[in-house]
Amino acid sequence: MEWKPIAHIHSPFPEKFGVPRQSGLIDSLRAWVVFEPECRVREAFRGLEEFSHLWLIWLFSQVPEGKWSPTVRPPRLGGNRRVGVFASRSPFRPNPIGLSCVALEKVELEGPDGPRLLVCGADLVDGTPILDVKPYLPQADCHPEASGGFTDRNPWTALKVDFPPALEKAIPPELLEALRQVLAADPRPHYHSDPKRVYGMGFGGIQVRFTVEDSVLHVVSVEARKDP
Repeated sequence: MEWKPIAHIHSPFPEKFGVPRQSGLIDSLRAWVVFEPECRVREAFRGLEEFSHLWLIWLFSQVPEGKWSPTVRPPRLGGNRRVGVFASRSPFRPNPIGLSCVALEKVELEGPDGPRLLVCGADLVDGTPILDVKPYLPQADCHPEASGGFTDRNPWTALKVDFPPALEKAIPPELLEALRQVLAADPRPHYHSDPKRVYGMGFGGIQVRFTVEDSVLHVVSVEARKDP
């Protein structure tokens, strides 16, 4: 069995740190799904614009091949309790396949990369390979009565973001709201609690550094990111 990517995502995240822990958490977060040349056939996208949401099926491309674990420590449990890998969304799986539900904002048919898709709420690192795109069907895919297991007992708590106005001005306006939401979702591993520790996160070509104390995230610096 051999699969190959049909597309790659272009997101603001150059690395795993800072990526939302689930899709749909940051609704202002935009990304492009750019297809391989052989898949840029307009007929393949016919009718897609009628759907509001999509499933992206993708590969955890940064996980070493063959590296998987029967048990994992989910961040939601503070990183100190193990559950079975099949009771988690850990990337360290027998087959490193990810699944994300995203909002479809635009089907762009024209242009050098068209057809391509503008989506919101993606939880993928820039360059992640996409294996397939499928429409989300609310009558079949939505189950409001479903149980969320240990996630129901350990809900996320949003942080208050202290973003000095002088530093906000260094952020492109089209990225600012998404960045604030990403920071409020607490990018840190949940077993980290040192208020003096300075964290760094890449986002849309910039590097943001911050500390967290008493449920308040303090942005301490913003500068252009120097990627190799």
